[in-house]
Amino acid sequence: MKIIGIGNAIVDVICKVNENFLSTNKLTKSTMKLVNENEFTKLLSSLKIEDTVSGGSVANSIVGLSQLGNKVGFIGKINDDKLGAKYEEGLKKENVKYFYSKKKEAIPTGTCLILITPDSERTMVTFLGTAGKISDDDIDINTIKKSEILFLEGYLWDEGEPKKAFEKAIQNSNKVAMSLSDLFCVERHKPHFLDLVKNKLDITFANEQEIISLIDAKNFSEVIDFSKNIKKLIVITRGEKGALAIKGDEVKECTAIKNLKIKDLTGAGDLFAAGFLHGYMNNKLIKESLEIGTKMSSQVIQIIGARLK
Repeated sequence: MKIIGIGNAIVDVICKVNENFLSTNKLTKSTMKLVNENEFTKLLSSLKIEDTVSGGSVANSIVGLSQLGNKVGFIGKINDDKLGAKYEEGLKKENVKYFYSKKKEAIPTGTCLILITPDSERTMVTFLGTAGKISDDDIDINTIKKSEILFLEGYLWDEGEPKKAFEKAIQNSNKVAMSLSDLFCVERHKPHFLDLVKNKLDITFANEQEIISLIDAKNFSEVIDFSKNIKKLIVITRGEKGALAIKGDEVKECTAIKNLKIKDLTGAGDLFAAGFLHGYMNNKLIKESLEIGTKMSSQVIQIIGARLK
């Protein structure tokens, strides 16, 4: 198998809201907030649902990789309930091999409210459900050992069971890539993430905000210096400024695609990672991999939702 992803198995519930909804509910635009089931249900009760799709950051990337013709798999924890069945069905439809046997759990399948404001920005409110209870027992070691790359998400990292699952997977992998996922995620787990980036990951995906926060940089040139020094592959998206990849003294850049009809920024980073990994795994040059990632990202932001049809 080319790549195996491990991430939060989350069903995305997509809704359109105005700016007032965010301020009234004390939500910070373009970030992800974790809530309990009651808080989630209360928020959802006042909204009109546009669409419901299988989601989760790494799962979105894995689906993108499958659509590009790669043999891929995914591990993520779901419950044997309606949303869990919908989630599994969504992966199988996309030719993603799902390495998890669902069973009756005390906690329901995870759900994420994706709130899209008129400026196309997305703000996420997540009830992790059973996705957040993934443990080392859920990790299929043989599959990881047989895969060229293990792809992880920062959202998955937490103390206790998820952390053990993360570490077990890394210890048994051939090569590890990870997305830092979210600014709040980085700030919550900064020492752990910094250790991972410097010592355990082969490829790190981050946006400009996340990487600046991770190393407490004052400017972007400090990010370049940090990346050169650790001699790992660091891939950074910068919105309208494009994207770049740094490994050792080599820095490659790619410009953003202009004049897009943006509808929803959900999945932009996920699909960028999919495109880049596709190029990387298929022996493309780094610049070409950046271009494939940029193309995938530009396609997904012109539709509603985080997966290309």
